[in-house]
Amino acid sequence: MNNVFYRVRQLFLLLLVLTCAVPLRAQRLLTLEEAIATALLNNYQIQLSKNDSTIAAIDYSYRNMAFLPTVNGNAGLSNTNNNQKQTLADGTQRKSNNIRSNNLQANVSLNWVLFDGLRMFATRDKAASLLEAGEYTIREQIVNTIAAVINNYYAIARGKQQIEATDVQIKLNQERAKLAQNKLDIGTGAKPDVLQSKVDLNSQRSLRMQQEVQVAQLKEQLAQAMNSQIKGAAFDIPDTIPLNYDLSLGNILDGIDQHNPTLLLAKTRIQVAQYTVKESRAGLYPTLSFNSMYNFTRTENKKVINPFSTLFNQSHGYNYGLTASIPIFNQLSARRDIRQSQWSLKMEELNYDNQRSLINLNALNSYKNYDQQKRALKLEEENIELAKENVDIVFQTYKLGMATLVQLREAQLSLAQAYDRLIEARYNTKLSETELMRLKGDIIK
Repeated sequence: MNNVFYRVRQLFLLLLVLTCAVPLRAQRLLTLEEAIATALLNNYQIQLSKNDSTIAAIDYSYRNMAFLPTVNGNAGLSNTNNNQKQTLADGTQRKSNNIRSNNLQANVSLNWVLFDGLRMFATRDKAASLLEAGEYTIREQIVNTIAAVINNYYAIARGKQQIEATDVQIKLNQERAKLAQNKLDIGTGAKPDVLQSKVDLNSQRSLRMQQEVQVAQLKEQLAQAMNSQIKGAAFDIPDTIPLNYDLSLGNILDGIDQHNPTLLLAKTRIQVAQYTVKESRAGLYPTLSFNSMYNFTRTENKKVINPFSTLFNQSHGYNYGLTASIPIFNQLSARRDIRQSQWSLKMEELNYDNQRSLINLNALNSYKNYDQQKRALKLEEENIELAKENVDIVFQTYKLGMATLVQLREAQLSLAQAYDRLIEARYNTKLSETELMRLKGDIIK
């Protein structure tokens, strides 16, 4: 866990260096490391997880207090003013008004539980497990946040690549419209070819505007994920999507139980449930406590009606002893608590097995998708070269009047589709790669 926060601190220091080194401009280049560091520093969900962990840390810092005694002090002062009338056995009557007295009492009591069925030990160890669970909750949120930032970051890169692909189509349509107009001017072309070329050109320009809006929206999403003062229009990112082609399924599955924060959290919850069972079982055992108290009492009467009553009385001293509380019958509440805590433990164990099964399944499916996308990417990289060459050939033959506009449009459409498949294959490969690293819990490098 310390290693994770050490890496996070490194990313934050990199953020500070980049912020100081890059001069203020209308639009600056935002690196992936800077985006991740900013998100880890400001993300709301991470801050909430840290607050929850802080509460557990406070409980952990007082974990040994369960072994110490409790000491309480009490003090009280009372004043009385009574009217009394007495009739004795011999028939004598006594009567007095405004009989005032003051009574002062104070004591300090100590209660020290010496044995409670080992509940205090279970409570102490449970606090440690709760603290560990809080740390894994933070780590889980960190891993998920980093994965979301990476996916958002490269979604912007994908959008920029799509704009570049559209620019290629715009350039081709501009040349095609110009060539169709020239053919029409010299009497070898047709008006519909000119009109269709301009319609296709405007269609591509409209598509480009839509793509620009999508990229702007993705930038704002990234800015929101970072919870930064940086607005989407104030930064730009590279249009490249680097890929790791060397991931293997064995490497991903190896050690996933020791790195995946979701599994680690589920395993820690099992430990918490085990300590809860121990706490419940303590209810079956007697409790032995050491008790001690120091008392001080002073009573002062202004006058008395009985001549044998005291006008002033003061006492002080201490007492001590042992108290044993033996459960004989408590409506079987202890056994009920034990059964409930045992079922909670079984549920946590089932939850761990379920999470492990789901994560292994997701890892297997993600790797299959990763492998398929790699092969698709390799194929589309070959297709894009073929589509480019095909467009160039058909365009040259169209200039010579040996190809029709329909043939050229089909070649352009094939090129556009090849670009779309290539960009999607590249981005989907990156998504699969990120998901594999997220599932392993090793996404922070």
